[in-house]
Amino acid sequence: MSTGHRDLRRRLRQGDRAAFDAVYAEHVDGVFTLAHRLTGNWATAEDVTSETFLAAWRTRELVADDDRPLKPWLWGIATHQALNARRSRRRLVTFLARRPREEVVPDFADEAVQRLDDAEVLAQAARVIGSLRRAEAEVLALCVWSGLSYAEAAEALGVPVGTVRSRLSRARARLRALVADTADTADTADHTDPTDPADRSVRGGRP
Repeated sequence: MSTGHRDLRRRLRQGDRAAFDAVYAEHVDGVFTLAHRLTGNWATAEDVTSETFLAAWRTRELVADDDRPLKPWLWGIATHQALNARRSRRRLVTFLARRPREEVVPDFADEAVQRLDDAEVLAQAARVIGSLRRAEAEVLALCVWSGLSYAEAAEALGVPVGTVRSRLSRARARLRALVADTADTADTADHTDPTDPADRSVRGGRP
């Protein structure tokens, strides 16, 4: 099996399209799933998947001459592309929010897609990633969501294994704090009394 990985890497470096097609067929679904979890948007995930394989083809000559699987290399590219896409999307949203509002004709197809994008699992994933620094989001996506080992994640990100461990530890600590804050907020909301003027004030209601 390891000989196959080395041969595939060699053929890929040489620009063998059949080898690249084989890599694409094996990993495209996994790359899309990772991109979807990181971006929380179907269309953006499709773009990220395309950009990932385009970048992989352009940088194929940098593939190391060894017998390791190509998955960590691809997942590193995909993570980088996905987080860049999230940042670009936030900038676009900020820009559009500053523009004067225009009357828009409802598009029911867009509404259907939006409902999918607003599914709770996607919202939770987006909140998780949004609460983390980029370096922490990368290791969380690779080690937790994609199941890469510390060594594979280190290869994907080009950092030492110890760095992966420390970043993942910080990410988990931040997530625990986030969960605790969310639970406290929910508990406070559950115990407010709408008939109590103080609670109405906290909740933004009028006396």
